[in-house]
Amino acid sequence: MMKNLMLDMLLQSQISNGVTLKKVSNENAQMKLNSASNSVGFIYRHIAETLNMFTFFFGLQPEVANTTMGQLDNGQGSNTDESSMLINKGFEKLNKLIEEKPEQFWLEEIETPFFGKVSRFRIFSHILYHNSHHSGQIAAILSKGK
Repeated sequence: MMKNLMLDMLLQSQISNGVTLKKVSNENAQMKLNSASNSVGFIYRHIAETLNMFTFFFGLQPEVANTTMGQLDNGQGSNTDESSMLINKGFEKLNKLIEEKPEQFWLEEIETPFFGKVSRFRIFSHILYHNSHHSGQIAAILSKGK
């Protein structure tokens, strides 16, 4: 049951966020809401990196370097094709983990630097929330930005 629910949550995240994320391109990657905000490309890259980096909490070694978390926007998101590939790869990793790991794996608590000791399921749900939050930022920029 839990596996099916998690797969549904992951799919819905891909669909809902995909409405906005499919609009990101190299042409609009430099758009910002204002001069002090991050660009569409930077936020898109941040989603891509964290989606892959957070799988560390599920026993995978990140294959992508952090260039956005805690960093300033210095054009790291200019290659939206690469970021798109990383986003797809991150979702594939999560899908595979859900398919392969037993329910008990997701219920086990692990130590995290930002939440303390929490279940892996809670980290999974945070990943989906995190993506939605930043997808909303991108949607606002694409709608109202320059």
